[in-house]
Amino acid sequence: MIFENKFIQQRIEKAQILRDAGFNPYSNQSKRNTTIEKYLNVNSDIENKENKRDENRHYIVSGRIKLLRIMGKASFVKIEDESGMLQIYVARDNLPEDFYNTIFKKNIEVGDIIEVTGYPFVTGKGELSLHANKLVLLTKAISPLPEKFHGVTDKEIRYRKRYLDLIMNADVRKTFRIRSKVISLTRHFFEEKGFLEVETPMMHPIAGGANAKPFVTHHNALGIDRFLRIAPELYLKRLIVGGFEAVFEINRNFRNEGMDATHNPEFTSIEFYWAYKTYKDLIEITKEYFQYLFEHLNLPTHLPYGDMEINFENFTELPLIESLTSVGGVPANIVNDKEKILDYLRSKNLNADDKLTLGYLQGELFDEFVEEKLIDPTFITEYPVDLSPLARRSDDNPDITERFELFIAGREIANAFSELNDPIDQLARFEAQGAAKECGDDEAHEMDLDFVEALSYGMAPTAGQGIGIDRLVMLLTNEHSIRDVLLFPAMKPLNNEPSSDNEEK
Repeated sequence: MIFENKFIQQRIEKAQILRDAGFNPYSNQSKRNTTIEKYLNVNSDIENKENKRDENRHYIVSGRIKLLRIMGKASFVKIEDESGMLQIYVARDNLPEDFYNTIFKKNIEVGDIIEVTGYPFVTGKGELSLHANKLVLLTKAISPLPEKFHGVTDKEIRYRKRYLDLIMNADVRKTFRIRSKVISLTRHFFEEKGFLEVETPMMHPIAGGANAKPFVTHHNALGIDRFLRIAPELYLKRLIVGGFEAVFEINRNFRNEGMDATHNPEFTSIEFYWAYKTYKDLIEITKEYFQYLFEHLNLPTHLPYGDMEINFENFTELPLIESLTSVGGVPANIVNDKEKILDYLRSKNLNADDKLTLGYLQGELFDEFVEEKLIDPTFITEYPVDLSPLARRSDDNPDITERFELFIAGREIANAFSELNDPIDQLARFEAQGAAKECGDDEAHEMDLDFVEALSYGMAPTAGQGIGIDRLVMLLTNEHSIRDVLLFPAMKPLNNEPSSDNEEK
């Protein structure tokens, strides 16, 4: 049973003692009139008063007990709310008769949530505190908190019991406040640029908009399978066909793929589409977006990330083929020769599939020898057509597309291109993707005839981009696992949790 632990049983007994004494251990009546942060700010002048107190000021604060130092006739308590920590001085003679000895000392514990009424004063050690003249238990915690000085250090526990992680680790709460602010700032940035926020379906008849494995669900009323969204791209471009000229969606996507430091099965991104613009315009708006974030988050433009320092004043552009030699050290005489690339990969003991096209093999070279070396923000441009089934071909070179991916700290942060709006070319690309799927590429893009038909009505020249919010927050908070920026990351089931029989072990 969940509550068999003897320490929990002791706390349950104390909750009953409180009930028997007429105190509800789960009250729903709070009279709090300020937060701890506001209390500390408003009363910062107490230090200058002659007796370092002001009994005419009246405050009611609430929070969780994080530290409890019981003494004979008086005790010190530290409580914490979302805004900060505050020391409370609790004296026997300032509380109702016998409350201190029979209720407070015996039945109030670390982890409980209390409400305290009192006035501000500064202790002899110089700490602004609250002198209590009334104390109310709001919530009795029957599970004890982890030991204070070590907190929650086991990452498995931190991720599975995020609520406990948040209780014990203020820095974790700070990370998620930053994440929330990044999403809010992102929304404001694009709205200020004239973009319209929209919502598109999360259950798709075709897994489209990206090369990825989908999750499959079943719609009982319609009697058909549906795919959880791997990307909103094709729906957003339908809106451009319909006449909207600048749209964005902050969206949850789902990909039935592996998990590692930068991948979670569900993730958040923003995708935006801008009519009458090219991928070159997106490079400029991306620079503006980062500048906007850094200004509003008060971050330095030279940002530490692990052992690295990223210079966000140093955005550069580099064609993919050129990066293979200039960054990756791949010999220049092989980068445009399929057989030579195959030989080179094999010489490095890497997978070399004869079925892959030249463009795919160039992508393999990039992934192996270039990506992790791109530390400062780098726009990799001119991707092969084979790797970009939805991007517009270059007018100057039909073998490459008008596309970029933004890499920072060795990771992809954004993907963008001038959109393909030729329905005949798009149909041929989908057919080529179908051939790739038949050759074993289970992430190849599905045929979407409705989207091709939408393009046949005419889509204005358009540029579109996706930015991974999770990876962006990792950069801005110096976190190195995506699980540290997701409140509830995907986890393998424990022994007592349900799982399918065919779950990967």
